[in-house]
Amino acid sequence: MNAPSHEILYRNPGHGLGRLFLGILLLLGSIAGIIFGGILCAHQRADVGGTLIVLGVLGIPGAVLVFCGLVLVNPNQSKVVTLFGNYKGTLRKDGFFWVNPFSLRRPISLRARNFNSDKLKVNDLRGNPIEIGAVVVWRVADTAQAAFDVEDFESYVQVQTESALRHMASQHPYDSPHDTEVSLRGSSDTVNAELQTELTTRLQRAGIEVLEGRLSHLAYAPEIAGAMLQRQQAEAIIDARTRIVEGAVGMVHLALEQLKKHDVVELDEERKAQMVSNLLVVLCSERGTQPVLNAGTIYG
Repeated sequence: MNAPSHEILYRNPGHGLGRLFLGILLLLGSIAGIIFGGILCAHQRADVGGTLIVLGVLGIPGAVLVFCGLVLVNPNQSKVVTLFGNYKGTLRKDGFFWVNPFSLRRPISLRARNFNSDKLKVNDLRGNPIEIGAVVVWRVADTAQAAFDVEDFESYVQVQTESALRHMASQHPYDSPHDTEVSLRGSSDTVNAELQTELTTRLQRAGIEVLEGRLSHLAYAPEIAGAMLQRQQAEAIIDARTRIVEGAVGMVHLALEQLKKHDVVELDEERKAQMVSNLLVVLCSERGTQPVLNAGTIYG
């Protein structure tokens, strides 16, 4: 088919049990006709016996054709029916049916399936080599597209998943110090939603519905893992120090405002500078501070 096909339901399939009984009766009648025809021929009744034998011989292929048209559809299974190269429809309803015995019936499962991709080595937005993998939950939504529009829809899912994963990884950095920037490690919900959307777009041609797509593995490549760990530690230290300084400055400002508001002590600019210096040392130090008693004066 040159143009993408769309699923249609097979019209009016026959009842399987009725055709099964018909085939059994036809087969038994054919065997009985051959046997009785032989008996009659042996008793000088060649005309009637010969007719029974001919009918019996012709009835056996008819019974075989009846049996060949029987098809069983299990729950969450389907059968794509084609006749002489033409798509006739899909049997989606579970049950026992009868279709044209010359038709071909291709089974396609409608159950949800998992695909766990291999660990891919790609470059992120900043060019850093990373390892990434994904798990995709999918099912066949359009059996005609899955059967005719792609060569092998299961292989198509695998290839397109890896392609979408590579493309998505190249659009975002592995990690970002800014909360507003989408990163692979820090924005998992956004990244998973983006991956599922891209997979849905890519797999529509094969009639595949993506139920869930999410990252299952994410790490720096081994050759840069050590260096990236050191950089992450340095960025964490800088970020922590920045927050400490911002908090310390706020506390110093609050202390000066409270001293001025309640007239606890009158400080000139030099004493304010000395107090600010002492408070910043106390608040920003990693170790516990030791008090120093000043028995003199800062003015010498």
